[in-house]
Amino acid sequence: MSTPDGPRRVRVTSPRTSAARRPILPTGAREIDEQTRLGQVYMQSLIQSQLRLTLVVIGSVVLVLGSIPLLFWLVPPTRTLSVLGLPLPWVVLGILVYPVMYVAARIYVRNAERIEAEFTEFVGRQ
Repeated sequence: MSTPDGPRRVRVTSPRTSAARRPILPTGAREIDEQTRLGQVYMQSLIQSQLRLTLVVIGSVVLVLGSIPLLFWLVPPTRTLSVLGLPLPWVVLGILVYPVMYVAARIYVRNAERIEAEFTEFVGRQ
């Protein structure tokens, strides 16, 4: 067995290998982590913003979809009108409701992500 030329390698390690460093958090994030009164105010603000968004989206969907039966009741010819051989109420309730729900869901997700990003940015600056 031959030995390589040159000095032998030595591994150097720190004596504090198991000591974990405490992350340096911005003041806002620290307030939330420590559950102080200010942290509670921050979290309550986020929850209220999300609740407001939820109520607006649900209210809009209920208003749009809830007006469909009202339309059929107030305008009787719409009950018997046919579209591509199908009665209009079937087309509206069986097909057109789904794009409305999809758009409402997309709007909700986009705005919820925006609210969370703004909150994260605000707390990170503190």
